[in-house]
Amino acid sequence: MDKSLTSTSKFLSLLLRHQPEAVGLALDASGWADVTDLIARCNQHGHPLTMASLEEIVATNEKKRFAFNADKSKIRASQGHSIEIDLQLTPQVPPAILYHGTATRFVASIKAQGLLAGSRQHVHLSANLETASKVGQRHGKPIVLEVRAGEMHHAGMAFYQSENGVWLTEHVPVEFIKF
Repeated sequence: MDKSLTSTSKFLSLLLRHQPEAVGLALDASGWADVTDLIARCNQHGHPLTMASLEEIVATNEKKRFAFNADKSKIRASQGHSIEIDLQLTPQVPPAILYHGTATRFVASIKAQGLLAGSRQHVHLSANLETASKVGQRHGKPIVLEVRAGEMHHAGMAFYQSENGVWLTEHVPVEFIKF
């Protein structure tokens, strides 16, 4: 993805996950935004966007952060919202082990509290080490934690999988984490 599309993708993340009000954008209860309105508001606020560039961002975003509805009239972020959104995900049976990438500076806090969603709606977990490691690198010196998701599920904790394959849960208690 070229630099201008990367910049636009980051702006879309801001709007569709955290601050739609920054440009006066309305999201419905499930996080969907009208594509025509999104394009117009991005252009009005100095972020040039066309349907073609939006389609390219959705298609080429490595993390598959965004998804269109069936007729491409609406778009939403796949997960990672800090605003209250109902993604209408159904509980899933997770793999026995999932991974969480973070920075070593957060380990003491995680050992005390487990993994918390923080400002987001869910804790994000990966099905593979490589993805978790990349996530951890964004926050400093990385560490990958192993989460015994199968045991959590059997203990009654819910798991969901977003459209882009990220596993989501509300909290990971310390006893289910291998450091």
